[in-house]
Amino acid sequence: MIAQTSRRKSKARNKPRPLSSTRPPIVSSKPPPSLSAKATRTLIRAHHQLHKARARAAAQNDDALVAELDRQIAAHGGLESYQLASKKGQSKERGGDSSRVLVEWLGNALKGRKDSDEKLRLLEVGALSTTNACSRVRHFEVTRIDLHSQEKGILQQDFMQRPLPAGEGERFDIISLSLVLNYVSEPAGRGEMLRRTTEFLTQRATLGKAEEEAAFRPCLFLVLPAACVLNSRYFTEGRLRDIMDILGYNMVNKKVTSKLVYYLWEYSSPAKEVERVRKGAKVFKKEMLNPGANRNNFTVTLN
Repeated sequence: MIAQTSRRKSKARNKPRPLSSTRPPIVSSKPPPSLSAKATRTLIRAHHQLHKARARAAAQNDDALVAELDRQIAAHGGLESYQLASKKGQSKERGGDSSRVLVEWLGNALKGRKDSDEKLRLLEVGALSTTNACSRVRHFEVTRIDLHSQEKGILQQDFMQRPLPAGEGERFDIISLSLVLNYVSEPAGRGEMLRRTTEFLTQRATLGKAEEEAAFRPCLFLVLPAACVLNSRYFTEGRLRDIMDILGYNMVNKKVTSKLVYYLWEYSSPAKEVERVRKGAKVFKKEMLNPGANRNNFTVTLN
């Protein structure tokens, strides 16, 4: 009986935590559509700080503080306010559509494809628009999901609660996590999100058959605020590479701007991940990697 109870507790701990559990209730207040670029950045930053504080309070079961932080988040317009500010920041006039980088990077691979070829399936997590650059590529079949859908064509769904694929027909050639990972409030949740992407990527191009050598390789498009990678005490690009390597990813493209860092990671055969585990599983904990008084505390942990 004790062993069964222990197994049930272990299973509960390993169950992916829904992203929605880290966010407060949605309110209907909306920010003015004429937000300046500076005001947009300020609003997004305020939401990130409040949500992180709320996650800490929730973890400590401080209900009074959670309620107060919910009030402050509501005063900033809630989740809708954050999403509208993010959408404004990614608008064409602000030059912020990150999927343009993905389309540019995949340009050569797409040029060789015919209209009769099977479309590449793309899962866009945290989608804000149905008219961004990747939505206009005829070779893509895009599935868009978000915690709070803003448009018809975007499925309201939590990626961490999305049912696992029952077969190849439910897997994807490309997954986009653009400014999504940094919104997950807990380091372990970020690691679990990265690990979970591997369960949704197709294996069609990694079977080792000669006729598939030139096939499109499954990949993950990852966009983060530059400060998460370049100015954190507990996280560096080297640590990101190590985590992605363990998961079976290989970095093939990278772009750094003053505010963002873009990555394209190819996913290799899961057999490589199994091989790495056999050699000795590595645990990535929160540890000081880059000391400095003016650095932030962003990190990703993985067991």
